[in-house]
Amino acid sequence: MRVSNVTVRKRLTAAMFVGILVFFIIDLRLGYVQFFLGNMLTDSAKELWSRDIPFEPERGEIVDRNGVPLATNISAPTVYVVPRQIKDPADAAEKLAAVLDMSKEKAYQLITKRESSVKIPDGRKISHEKAKEIRALEIEGIYIGEDSKRHYPFGNYLSHVLGFAGIDNQGLMGLELYYDEELKGKKGSVKFYANAKGERMNDMADDYKPPVDGMDLKLTIDSKIQTIVERELDIAQAEYNPDGIIAIAMNPNNGEVLAMASRPDFDPANFRNVPPEIYNRNLPIWSSYEPGSTFKIITLAAALEEGKVDLEKDRFYDPGFVEVGGARLRCHKKGGHGSQTYLEVVQNSCNPGFVELGVRLGKEKLFKYIRDFGFGEKTGIDLQGEGKGILFNLDRVGSVEQATTAFGQGVSVTPIQQVAAISAAVNGGTLYTPYIAKELINPANGEIIMKKSPEAKRKVISKETSDEIRHALESVVAQGSGKKAFVDGYRVGGKTGTAQKAANGRYLENNHIVSFIGFAPADDPQLVVYVAVDNPKGTIQFGGLVAAPIVGEIMGDSLRAMGVKPRKNQIEKELTWMDSPMIEVPDMVGLTKKDLGELYLNLKIDASGTGDTVVKQTPQPGIKLKEGSTIRLYFDDK
Repeated sequence: MRVSNVTVRKRLTAAMFVGILVFFIIDLRLGYVQFFLGNMLTDSAKELWSRDIPFEPERGEIVDRNGVPLATNISAPTVYVVPRQIKDPADAAEKLAAVLDMSKEKAYQLITKRESSVKIPDGRKISHEKAKEIRALEIEGIYIGEDSKRHYPFGNYLSHVLGFAGIDNQGLMGLELYYDEELKGKKGSVKFYANAKGERMNDMADDYKPPVDGMDLKLTIDSKIQTIVERELDIAQAEYNPDGIIAIAMNPNNGEVLAMASRPDFDPANFRNVPPEIYNRNLPIWSSYEPGSTFKIITLAAALEEGKVDLEKDRFYDPGFVEVGGARLRCHKKGGHGSQTYLEVVQNSCNPGFVELGVRLGKEKLFKYIRDFGFGEKTGIDLQGEGKGILFNLDRVGSVEQATTAFGQGVSVTPIQQVAAISAAVNGGTLYTPYIAKELINPANGEIIMKKSPEAKRKVISKETSDEIRHALESVVAQGSGKKAFVDGYRVGGKTGTAQKAANGRYLENNHIVSFIGFAPADDPQLVVYVAVDNPKGTIQFGGLVAAPIVGEIMGDSLRAMGVKPRKNQIEKELTWMDSPMIEVPDMVGLTKKDLGELYLNLKIDASGTGDTVVKQTPQPGIKLKEGSTIRLYFDDK
């Protein structure tokens, strides 16, 4: 059948339109792919061709309040291998094994893995000398990636607070763990391109994505005070060989922790060399034990606030014991202290006197103040592993439990709880949350990302009650059981503590935790220091004998380091037969040698200079020295 020309033309026209439509759709698709999907497809292709050599970020530094570095980083290169680029695996394995001190078999196994890139375990965080040796091998397919490892410049210093970071620079303990997210930063990389055979594509430029370094962490810690604390704990460790020691120094007016240390300690860079129970337990915030007589400050504060006692007018007779609920609770002084004012009860740390204060308060009021001062709950300090202690349930508190709680027995508290509570007792009555991290800082531009402010939890007692407590505790140091914490020129207040340790439901013999908590200046407290020594050997286990002098040394040197001026209006120390008399240094500038000969001083003179007249003296006039101490005089002719 013959088809007409018209039909043919129609079919050709239809075919042409279909062809045009098909080509139009293809053009649209090509345009869409080219202009809209082009970058995405190119990036996807590059991802298939790409190989990454990671660049680790610098972990943020940890510094003290004055910018002194406490945890930093040191460069530590890491070896990477791209197996498909290795031309001669056997030869490469032999050379690499020789430099990294590993077996050839292990090296060969690693560099022949069916992976795009392999991190060599024995080549992680190596020295720059080792990295230089590996580069000198000039083995194609072996790369050196930039990495770093954590460095603690002062070794064991502040170890439990700082904690440590692992091989991957991840925080594992202490501040390193608590602020890990802020410290760790974000990884970067150098990206190069390889074909399906793993051969490097030299016509494509490498891509470099810089790492983002972590934030720097500034602490409330003052390294000057921390150094003093570490020194005194080392001395005590050598002298008493205790089972442990704890020390905390804090600003009572805002909760800033100025120093924190304990023994046994460890080197954060070598934490694997000590048992986990040493580095896992930050004793100042974790350990929980009976506080002993330091807890009497809380009972005293409650009794004063409730108007249950007048320290000067009220008297108490102590026969050496008190009968409560069929139990005989004894005073530490055999035979008792006899008749005494309540100020002397505090000075003598008389247990029966504090039992009486507990009775006057009643158990509801006593335990209300104990909880108001923060006991029985965590303080909220920004460190991992804080304990909360143990208190009696109020419905289970009988007369005996009420009595023992009043003088610090039968309850369990943490050191940081005691420091926070006593700070509230002497700062005017405000309980603060202790904290140790002050600021997070962007190292790139110095911008402060986070700034922590003091957090006042609640008002516990009035300023007037706090004033009375400070006066009473200053008299404890000058005239009572805390004399060995006395610091000439500074008004120091404080309280001793001696608590028996318990095991298997009974108290241990000759095994005590002895403690002292002090503050200064007593008229305007700037520093609270707590020290507890666990089972000191070779000494009488009393807080006033062991812990008080440690606090005295820490307090005196720390106040001077803080720039706190001495005060002359301190309560005069009551001397015992063991104390050397103190002599006030007179002003000797301008005196001649003849004048000095007529001036009776029980002080040794170290003279220098060739003249006849004193032109300079050390120490300055007004300073008190122990009898027999040496003063230096400089002579010249006027």
